[in-house]
Amino acid sequence: MGTTDDEESDEFPPEKRLEAPNTRLIKAGIATIPDMETLQECVAYENAHQNRTQILRRLKWKAEELREDEG
Repeated sequence: MGTTDDEESDEFPPEKRLEAPNTRLIKAGIATIPDMETLQECVAYENAHQNRTQILRRLKWKAEELREDEG
């Protein structure tokens, strides 16, 4: 699972994106997910920790957006 751009992902680990003090920052954290790998890490993190339906739904929308961009 070695990624070449570790510096980038270390800056914003899933807990930083998803444990922000308010909803606006969480939304921004999800909106700025750059790729599917990061998104999957966030989904895994959310499932393991808070498992909030709202957040998982937002992550799902982001996944659809990323897939459209790839295609």
